[in-house]
Amino acid sequence: MPQKRKPRSGSLQYWPRKRSKRVFARVRAWSRSNEAKPLGFAGYKVGMTHLIINDNRKTSTTKGTDIFCPATIIECPPLKAASIKFYKNTINGSNLVSEISAGNLDKELKRAIILPKKQKKDSKENKGFPSDFDYIRLLVYTSPGLTGIGKKKPEIFEIAVGGNKEEQLNYAKEKLGKEINISDVFKEGQQLDVHAISKGKGVQGPVKRFGISLKHHKTEKSRRNPGSLGGWVAQGHIMWRQAKAGKMGYHLRMEHNKWLLKMGSANEISKKGGFGNYGVIKNNYILVKGSVIGAKKRLIRINEPIRPDKGIPNTPPTIQYVNLEQKSA
Repeated sequence: MPQKRKPRSGSLQYWPRKRSKRVFARVRAWSRSNEAKPLGFAGYKVGMTHLIINDNRKTSTTKGTDIFCPATIIECPPLKAASIKFYKNTINGSNLVSEISAGNLDKELKRAIILPKKQKKDSKENKGFPSDFDYIRLLVYTSPGLTGIGKKKPEIFEIAVGGNKEEQLNYAKEKLGKEINISDVFKEGQQLDVHAISKGKGVQGPVKRFGISLKHHKTEKSRRNPGSLGGWVAQGHIMWRQAKAGKMGYHLRMEHNKWLLKMGSANEISKKGGFGNYGVIKNNYILVKGSVIGAKKRLIRINEPIRPDKGIPNTPPTIQYVNLEQKSA
């Protein structure tokens, strides 16, 4: 009989399968832009709904017709710039050269970091901006108190700024201590890269965690174990590549080229009683085609696309209908 062969169960690309260190994602790579503006934003996941849109994709078989489209709602309260961070490239990586903080930080920020005892009254009077740097990052924080999710502690993270050094510095000076809105960063119809932490599933067995096949129903002992390990035990122990039970979910994941269908204000999408497990939308929102990683109320980081898809048009489709009805129990 021929020897049975099959690919391994579970991709080693996502290894080790361990939980994220924090509830919101970090971003390791940014796209390049000649425009002096932030290259990312963040919002809170509300949930999913469905739309009826007029398909405007050039190569689609349903071009020009009204089609059903699932979409995710993300509430995007304004971000606030806490400081400007100056970095310089060295042979050992990027080093932080200097940091200029704003003088009007919110009191809620002390829940996340230690605030200085004496804050400067006017940050514009600060003339200590360094001249020897390679790029700038804006340290921003969210405003969860403006939403209805019942959270006070803001998330704080860095976002990149487009343009050359001088344009980055001028933009950062202008926005230091001020609000940044979603409309300042993105526009309808463009593509987005989404970074988020997936839902936590707890401890799961190897069948659900890695997708191994069930053993024969007349097998002895467990049906949901890997079975005979064969050459995997020749070392005197079970190899780390073997599918085993363990914690699943709550992983940092990224999705490329999500289509931004619509941006709007809260009164356009508000509905009686709010959205299930979220509440009432009070700030600007965006509609993203398809599903988005993470649980409801979780922070979703959205960035300019690193490798945009040429098949997705840059103009938004015409939305005929947005479903705002409550789901039946």
